[in-house]
Amino acid sequence: MPVNRWKKLNQKTVFRNDHWSYNLDEFQIENTDYFGQYHYVHTLGSTMVIPITDHGTFLLVNQYRYLNQKEGFEFPCGSIEGNLTPEENALKELREETGFSAGKLIFSGQFAPYTGASDEICHVFIASDIFHDPLQSDITEEFELIEKSYDEIEKMISDNIIWDGLTICAWTISKKLFPAYL
Repeated sequence: MPVNRWKKLNQKTVFRNDHWSYNLDEFQIENTDYFGQYHYVHTLGSTMVIPITDHGTFLLVNQYRYLNQKEGFEFPCGSIEGNLTPEENALKELREETGFSAGKLIFSGQFAPYTGASDEICHVFIASDIFHDPLQSDITEEFELIEKSYDEIEKMISDNIIWDGLTICAWTISKKLFPAYL
């Protein structure tokens, strides 16, 4: 039996910044008399890039995460900006966070990082044929570049050293494609 869908009746933006908006929708559940409100974060999406070097290692960044009050090892990632395509945004994030660009960018998959609280979809890419091509990042972002092997990343995930959900999900989605690069 199919589940009832929700019909949006009204939408109001409560707050907006450069990266997302906080929305409040009024809705009705189809085939019922139930009406309700739904609060959520709307974004244009995000991109995450898994950079693979010519010798088969992976680049991550270590950065401070304010909301968690600790540093985290992650693949380059960021909100899709303005009129950029996911591919263009992925290359921009790669350049800002690692100082490298890519000769080859392959779409690996996508996922919803926080269903129930946001409509964001994260687009995952594998970057290869990387070369030095830095782009200045925002003053609020500071990165330490880390290079790790496949086995080292697996161990960092299993030991909870890599705790970022987007990185873990992107790694899981992309693993099937790694043999072509390693």
